[in-house]
Amino acid sequence: MPTAVVDGISTRYEVTGDGPPLLMYSPGGFDSRLENWSSLGVYARLGLLPRLSERYTCITFDRRESGRSGGRLARLGWADYVAQGKGLLDHLGFDRAFLMGGCVGCSAVLALAVAYPALARGMVLYSPAGGPRYRIAQHARFADHLSFVREKGLAAVVELARTTSLGFTKDPRLGPWAPVLRTDPAFADAYASFDPVRYAVLVTGMSRLLYDRDTVPGAEPEDLMSLDVPALIVPGQDASHAPSAARYLEECLPGADLWDVPVALQTAGNAPSRVLEFLDAH
Repeated sequence: MPTAVVDGISTRYEVTGDGPPLLMYSPGGFDSRLENWSSLGVYARLGLLPRLSERYTCITFDRRESGRSGGRLARLGWADYVAQGKGLLDHLGFDRAFLMGGCVGCSAVLALAVAYPALARGMVLYSPAGGPRYRIAQHARFADHLSFVREKGLAAVVELARTTSLGFTKDPRLGPWAPVLRTDPAFADAYASFDPVRYAVLVTGMSRLLYDRDTVPGAEPEDLMSLDVPALIVPGQDASHAPSAARYLEECLPGADLWDVPVALQTAGNAPSRVLEFLDAH
């Protein structure tokens, strides 16, 4: 599978299908791998990727610090995920594209569209992550990781990462850089020797920067209200993908199209067709 160096970081990606480009920010929280479009939860059940690739050039990728993509030890914000997506499109030679996000990928899509509105032909925001329980859970995950670091040290995080295939979402002790610790020995060495005081500041700031509100993070509401990019919103329905998150985006995005269908009634028969109907219209 090909890789591209984007913003100085290796990005693993895959291009399938033919037609207008569709950049797809993967679902999966801190395990946002390209395979999740075919293997994770509702996305596996709906079969979106095979259907979309029949008419669109689908660009899927491992988000930085996920899967086989690389990373950097720094305070991450949505602008870093924007740089990865924009850089990948530049690498592939596309100056305009449709954007699609699943779960937390919706926040990156919104941030990319706000930063580069002329780039975005339209946005599909599938099961946007957000809501008060989502924010609380994310902050607790970072706090649990820092508690482990204070007790055991950063070298213990490296050793733990090498003994498991789990990620930050399922085992908070591992922290957000676990995949890179497994795949990049030089990064792991630098991580283990990093100043723990500086590390705590970095991680605390990252938690606050990424999850700063009780709805969908990624872009300010005033910027969304000024965004002239067509959007299809498909709600989720659990603690991490609150229906209120989808309603918030409907309120903020001018002329947004909310497909208000409960998750249980979103099927392989109707969901891909609804997404294709939106894309084909724009």
